[in-house]
Amino acid sequence: MRGFAAGQILSLLVRQGATAAVAESLTGGLIGAALTDPMGASAAFRGGVIAYATELKIKLLGVPADLLEREGAVHPDVAAAMAKGVRDLTESDYGLAVTGVAGPDMQDGKAVGTVYAAVCGPEGRVWHRNMMLNGSRERIREATAQEALELLRGVLEANLGEQSG
Repeated sequence: MRGFAAGQILSLLVRQGATAAVAESLTGGLIGAALTDPMGASAAFRGGVIAYATELKIKLLGVPADLLEREGAVHPDVAAAMAKGVRDLTESDYGLAVTGVAGPDMQDGKAVGTVYAAVCGPEGRVWHRNMMLNGSRERIREATAQEALELLRGVLEANLGEQSG
């Protein structure tokens, strides 16, 4: 299923003449791997940042330190800042980011399975998906990657409709 979504995403990006990049925390590269799996991925996928450590979210993606201090790394505003940061860093049209808790323990007072995804698109517009996922650490990571890809696909489909409408 993930490969199918990635192929659709790349096709939508190419049709729009757009590019995308990813910023991943709990998924550790699963989303980037999915987006580079289809042939021709280099036509629309610019790259990604795996910012597992909180300080890398600041240094590499420009997430405000005061936001991280106030809310912790698992927060919808952090996902949005990561998405904007990777979009800006890679000079892409779209940035997709995920942050959350895959387990086995709580993080920043957030329960295992709490996940936030965000897409930052042209002109800085942001779309969010907040999730509460169940299952093993592996299942949460896989589900996060799938949900994030579906969020990006939905944004791209909506934008394509706006362009042709």
